[in-house]
Parts: sequence; C-alpha cells; structure tokens
Amino acid sequence: MATPMGYDGVVLAVPVTVPYTRYSPESAQWWLGRALAGLAAGAGVPHPAFDGLSVASFSMAPDSAIGLTQHFGLSPRFVDFVPLGGVAGMVAVRRAARAVQAGDADMVACIAADTNAPQSFRQSLENFSRFSQDAVYPYGAGGPNVSFALIAQAYMEASGLSRAHCGKIAVAQRDNALKNPHALMKKPLSLDDYLGSRPIAPPIHLFDCVLPCAGAEAFLILREETARAQGLPFVRLTAAIERHNAFPADPVMLRGGWARDIDTLWSMAGIGPDAIDLVQTYDDYPFISAMQFEDLGLCPKGGLAEFIAGHDFTVTGSLPHNTSGGQLSSGQAGCAGGHLGIVEAIRQLTGAAGPRQVAGARRALVSGFGMINFDRGLGSGAMVLEAA
Repeated sequence: MATPMGYDGVVLAVPVTVPYTRYSPESAQWWLGRALAGLAAGAGVPHPAFDGLSVASFSMAPDSAIGLTQHFGLSPRFVDFVPLGGVAGMVAVRRAARAVQAGDADMVACIAADTNAPQSFRQSLENFSRFSQDAVYPYGAGGPNVSFALIAQAYMEASGLSRAHCGKIAVAQRDNALKNPHALMKKPLSLDDYLGSRPIAPPIHLFDCVLPCAGAEAFLILREETARAQGLPFVRLTAAIERHNAFPADPVMLRGGWARDIDTLWSMAGIGPDAIDLVQTYDDYPFISAMQFEDLGLCPKGGLAEFIAGHDFTVTGSLPHNTSGGQLSSGQAGCAGGHLGIVEAIRQLTGAAGPRQVAGARRALVSGFGMINFDRGLGSGAMVLEAA
C-alpha cells in the first residue's frame, strides 16, 4: 500500500451544534439550514462564501446535497453527499481535506443532520438497507439492538469485557453530559442503575442504547492561512484513516477496520497513543467504544478489561472520553452522530468546551463507525486533531 500523503495545511474550525430535540416536526433540510446559518455566523462570512458543501443525512429524501445548493443559495465548486451514518464524519473530512489541499475549494461546510418524527425512526429502520428488508425484518429482528447483541455476545466472550466494564464507560459519559447544555440526558447515572436496567436484547440493556432524536452538527474545513485571515480558532488535521468491510472473512465482527490501518494513523500523526489527551469514539453502544480502545492501539489485545478498570473516562480523569456525553447521553441525531465527536474535539482543542473543558488539551483522537448489517458494521475511520 502506498504511503498516504499528509494533510499539511488543512484545518478544522467553527464547531456548530443545533440543539437536539427528541422529536421534531421540521424536515432534515430545516436542520441542515440551521447548521449552515450557524457556520456562516461563526465564520463571520455570508453563507454563499462557502464554495464546498458536504452533507450527511438519512432523512432528506428526495433531496441530495446538490439539491440543497439551490435551496440555500450556494454555488459550490465541491459537493459531496455521505449518508454513511457513524463513519460519515470521517469520510467527509478526508474528502473535503483533499479538495482544500488541491485548491478545488477554499472553505467546505461539513454538515450532518437528521430529523425525527414520532414514527420516522421505525420507518428508517425498515428501509435501512436491502439486507434489513430481506434478512432481518422478515425474521422479527426489528432494528439494530438485536444485530448488535449478536456482535456484543461474541466480542465480550472473546475479549473478557463484562457488563460492568461497559457500565463504567456509560456512567462516565453521563457524568460528562451533565456538563453539556446540549445533552438530552439530564439525570445522573450510577453503575447500579446501569446494571439494573431492563434487558432489551441481552447482553444489550436499556442504558447501552442511544436515544434517537433530531439535531445537527457542523464544522468548516479550510486552509490554515484562510482561517488565520478570518481570525478563526482552528485545529490541525494531522492524520486520518478509513476502511470499509475490513475483515470480510470474519464470521462475526470482533474487530473493526481501525485494526488494519492503525499503524498508518500513528505514523502520519508522528505520535503514539500515549500522546493523546482525549478520545472521542463512536458510541452507539459502550462495547463498540471498548472495541475501538483495542483496535486504535490505546490498549493491547487481551488487555481491555484491565485498561478500562485502570482509567477514569470523565473530563477530569486519566483518559477523558466522549466529553460531550457522546450519543449515549447527548442523543443520536442520525448521521449527526458521526460528526458529534469531531465537533466536540474542535471545541476541546480550541478551549471552547466550557465546564467540560479538558485542562491542557492539545491532541485528540476521534473515531467513527457505521452502517450495520446483521453481523458487522461495514465502515470505520479515525483521525488525529492537534491544537494550533
């Protein structure tokens, strides 16, 4: 494999969150427009100044990103549509970064948003993929919980991960979320609460599951000189990887695509895992975050249980993790969940995280995971961001 070119000169700026709601009568386009307006306000430029547009959404049919250019009065030189769920943020950043590097765009607005009407989540699951229609719903397996239960059973048995270990991750994220005004979950969560919660699809229990909601996340990708000229706080992109269907011969998912490309990530970044100040993993379930701890090189294979037991994952702990509360406590706004960790990392590294600010944060590891079939998630990615 050829050595990837670095991302020299590419930065991320202007983190935007459109506050989540459990249900919304508004369209996905409305949420995307709110995020675009937030980017323009944060950048101090009119929104037509953005000559690149990257959109991630599951609920904007029949539109795609190109249709939004007319809706929003844009005339971009670069347009991208990445309805890839939890890996959409990684894919969007990599593509937009290369466009900016090549001069194909100056400022790319990366936006992810989904709406959530009372029945829309169920309808989305019914039509998520041909695999779901043909091989999941006809057999009564309604939604991701049953599919993830299969993966969780196999992974927990192979890794020694217990429900108590998963609970420690979930409880720490709830503690972080209590410092985040945008988080939907406002009540403290104890380990006893977690362990005593009702089963959904064992070993998946209530507090292993995200809350579907409506919302949006966004940020800009641009060149460092452009950000400096605009007076924008920014973070540098020092490394990024992406892999899809990484281990097709595995009978069930016990590792993600990170495991294939992790050496490339750390080589590009010029650092190792020990230099990271905070981690934002994609957390549709706590055990998926745990899998990323292993595959991203934060702990050795076989050492996961000891690693979790030995760390405090709150914002003041030894390894701050999902410092916004993550999806488990902030909510899962569809494709916006794949951008949530990126937006939070930008805030942390620019000192804009308020009461959940990690002291002295200089480097962040952010990962994504998405597009579940019955026995595996197909997409994975990761990036390293560094404070200016």
